[in-house]
Amino acid sequence: MKIFWSVVFASLLFLGGCGQKGPLYLPEQPDTTTEQGE
Repeated sequence: MKIFWSVVFASLLFLGGCGQKGPLYLPEQPDTTTEQGE
């Protein structure tokens, strides 16, 4: 019976992530370094 509830709980955790809004990746940081001319 413990295995059954463990599977149910894990399934709820996985399904809880479905439909979440927002980016699924890290946004690119703008390049703030300045290039030195020769």
